[in-house]
Amino acid sequence: MATVSSFSSPSWPNPNANSNSDHHSSTTATADAGDDLASLLAPIKLTSAQPPQTQHTHEDGDDNVRDWLNQFLPDTEHPDPDRHDATDPAPAPVTAPVYDGNLNSNVSNPNMNTPDLNRSISLLHVSFNQDHGCFACGINHGFRIYNCDPFREIFRRDFENGGGIGTVEMLFRCNILALVGGGSEPQYPPNKVMIWDDHKSRCIGELSFRSEVRGVRLRRDRIVVVLEQKILVYNFADLKLLHQIETFANPKGLCEVSQGSSNFVLVCPGLQKGQVRVEHYGLKKTKFILAHDSRIACFTLAQDGHIIATASSKGTLIRIFDTHDGTLLQEVRRGADRAEIYSLAFSSNIQWLAVSSDKGTVHVFNLKPGHGSQGVDKATESSNHNSPAHTSSSSLSFIKGVLPKYFSSEWSVAQFRLVEGSQYIVAFGHQKNTVVILGMDGSFYRCQFDPTTGGEMTQLEYRNFVKPEDSL
Repeated sequence: MATVSSFSSPSWPNPNANSNSDHHSSTTATADAGDDLASLLAPIKLTSAQPPQTQHTHEDGDDNVRDWLNQFLPDTEHPDPDRHDATDPAPAPVTAPVYDGNLNSNVSNPNMNTPDLNRSISLLHVSFNQDHGCFACGINHGFRIYNCDPFREIFRRDFENGGGIGTVEMLFRCNILALVGGGSEPQYPPNKVMIWDDHKSRCIGELSFRSEVRGVRLRRDRIVVVLEQKILVYNFADLKLLHQIETFANPKGLCEVSQGSSNFVLVCPGLQKGQVRVEHYGLKKTKFILAHDSRIACFTLAQDGHIIATASSKGTLIRIFDTHDGTLLQEVRRGADRAEIYSLAFSSNIQWLAVSSDKGTVHVFNLKPGHGSQGVDKATESSNHNSPAHTSSSSLSFIKGVLPKYFSSEWSVAQFRLVEGSQYIVAFGHQKNTVVILGMDGSFYRCQFDPTTGGEMTQLEYRNFVKPEDSL
C-alpha cells in the first residue's frame, strides 16, 4: 500500500530515560461498556469535551478485549461500506497486557474543535486504504478521509493546540484508524501508535516505543509497526506482541502486508542492502530475496501475497518476484536516468503495474500472465504482440545478446505527465483501466489508459483537497 510523508518531527524526550532497551513497547487498550458500532464512518462531531476513559486491570480477561475489538473489524477483506451495524454490545472496559517494559501512560482524549475553514493547512502524509477506494491525509492540525470515486470528503477531524498527524492508516472503511503524531506540533508523541475510534472521536488504545514510529500497517487481525531497524507484529484482538523482525536501516518505514484471510504474508527490508524479506506466516516460512545491488527504495505486495514488485535507489528497473521461491518473473524499465521511486501498485487482477517517481511521470506496465510458469530466462522476453497492450520493447531487442541489456528492456505501456520534483503516490481505480494519483501538494488526479494502444493517459478528473478552490 502506497504512503508518502513529508515532515520533520521535533526531538521528543525519551519517555523512560532509565530503560536499557530501545525497542520494548507497552500497550494499553480501553473500551467503554454499553456502546455499539452505529456507523463505520461516523458524522463529524464538534463536541469539545469527551468523557474520561476508565482503566481496568488485565485480570478482567483477554476474551473481553478480543470480543470488543472484533466488533469493529470487517467480516471479509471487502466489507460492505453501507453495513454499519454491530450485533453484540461492547463488554466492560479492559486493559491489554503490557509487553516487556514499563512505558505505560493513560490514553488522553484530544481536544476536538469546530473546523476552521480559514486555518492554514500543511499536508504531512497521504495514503490509500487497503482496497484503494479511499485515502487518508494527515495535516498540521488533524486528519481527513476522502472517497476516490466519486471524489468527496467523507469526514475530517481537527484538533486544538497544534494537532499534527504524521501517519494515518485506515482499516478498509471501518471507523478504526492508526494515528502517529507528526509535524512541528504533533498531536501525539511520534514514538506512539494511537488506535483511534472515530465513532467516539477519540483514542481507545496505544502502542508505545522507545524510538520514532516509521510506519504502520493494518490487517483485520494484525497491527504491524515499523521502527528504524525493527518491525513488530501485534495481534489486533488483544494487542499481544507476536513477532519481532530485525531489518536493514529503514527510515521510510517500508513494509507491506497481504489482505487475504487465508494467508498472512509480510514483506520488509532484509538484513543487507538490496535484500527483501518475505514472511509467510501461514506456512511458517521465511524467504530472503536479493532483489537489487543498491538499497531498496520501494516495493509493493499483491493483495494475495503471491508476488512483489521492487525498486532500488537507482530507480531505473522494477523487478517482479514470486514470494514463495524468490524467482524473478519479470523486469521492466522506468527510464535510463536515476530517479526516486515514490510508489508501486498492482492492479486488482495483477495485469498491470503502476509506478510514480520524482521524474514527474506515472508509468503503467503490462504484466505477463502465468508468472508462476515462467522462470528467470523468460522474464526478459517480449510479450506476445498479438495480445492487447503489450509492453513496449526497444526496436533493437533482436541484438540484445550483443548490446547492453538496456536495448532489450520492457517499457511502460501508458504514461501520465505530472510536475517533476513533487511527491506522488499511485493506485488503480475501481473503474476499469483507471489510475488514481495523489500528490503531497494536495492534488488528486483520476486518469484512464487505453489497454490496446497505450500512450498518454486521459485525465478524467482533477481536484485539490488542500485548496478546493483550485479544483477543476
